[in-house]
Amino acid sequence: MDKEIIVAVPSYNNVRELPGVLDRLRVQGYPILVINDGSTDGTGELLRTRYPDIDVVTHPVNMGKGAGIRSAFDRAYELGYRYVVTIDSDGQHYPEDLPLFVEKIGRYPDSLLVGARNLKAENMPAKNTFANNLSNFFFRLISGQSLEDTQTGYRLYPIRKLRDLKLLSGKYEFEMEILVRAAWRHIPLRSVPIRVYYAPGEERISHFRPFQDFMRIVLLDFVLLLIAIFWFYPSRLLKSARKD
Repeated sequence: MDKEIIVAVPSYNNVRELPGVLDRLRVQGYPILVINDGSTDGTGELLRTRYPDIDVVTHPVNMGKGAGIRSAFDRAYELGYRYVVTIDSDGQHYPEDLPLFVEKIGRYPDSLLVGARNLKAENMPAKNTFANNLSNFFFRLISGQSLEDTQTGYRLYPIRKLRDLKLLSGKYEFEMEILVRAAWRHIPLRSVPIRVYYAPGEERISHFRPFQDFMRIVLLDFVLLLIAIFWFYPSRLLKSARKD
């Protein structure tokens, strides 16, 4: 299993938290891939001097989280890996939870595993809980399936199953779309309980733009809902009728 998994860390201007994430990941013993998404805060120099052994893909300009994950898929596929685990670079996720994903994918090969946070955890921002509940609702409406947490970035992707998916998005909304597309393709989706750390408000780093990024997510949900209404659900009913 250790030769099948690579851990990808998409990062944009997180030079303060990134070293801690990488140092803790190294202890887990899996290959690491950093996607430096156009950082301007010295991330590139940090990776060159302190982590010369870690594989890095660099975007010349910031392209968004979805584009970073796509680059991780492409690089991992090129290197021959079967699975990509994505973990955020801001220190919210626990690298020590990685064995939970490894154990579960061993029992359910080629599934898409999604970390499930405790939404009642200490320091969990109220806006995060609201956004996740709303996202979970739309995911259930659009895909016909349920997940405990559709907003977390801690995931394990079976990249060979996902490589030819046609996706519309390239920023934060990418993580919602890929779940929906995977569900439509009947790729098993499973939750993995994970821990999460939210730093005090004054220390918290976020590149999420409340208005622009929220509107992009709403627009994507609307488009996917139309596709579900006019294609996914009718095709599912037609297949069911043919079986009967």
